[in-house]
Amino acid sequence: MIMMKSPGGSTFPYYYKGGEIHCLKYGNKYKDEQALLQLMQKEEEFIVQVKRRLKIWVDFDKTSFTPSVCNAFIQNIINLNHHIDKLSVVGLSGFYRWRLKRGIRKAKLKVIISFYLDPEEAKTWLVSERAM
Repeated sequence: MIMMKSPGGSTFPYYYKGGEIHCLKYGNKYKDEQALLQLMQKEEEFIVQVKRRLKIWVDFDKTSFTPSVCNAFIQNIINLNHHIDKLSVVGLSGFYRWRLKRGIRKAKLKVIISFYLDPEEAKTWLVSERAM
């Protein structure tokens, strides 16, 4: 497969411990919500063009996870549901994890998702055979 860059600057495909993942770098956006929402839309368009199921790593470290960001991310998951094999989310505190899980339940999404504080643990889980 030809290596390319996603809209967020990640190498695609990204190989990690013998597996392949797609990295969504939404971290370090702090309070620049508009830039984050635009990046999320561009990444969604990129993933749709890939035309296969992906193991996706999402970094929200040092980003304000406002209700509108949470809702936009849930909408991304809805739109990309057929493109997601597994999803790991990094950088959300307990309250924001709860908010996201609640939104996913309300949307009745069936997605294999896990939450981590450590980015490497999140990537390792994605390439492992086990699902939580």
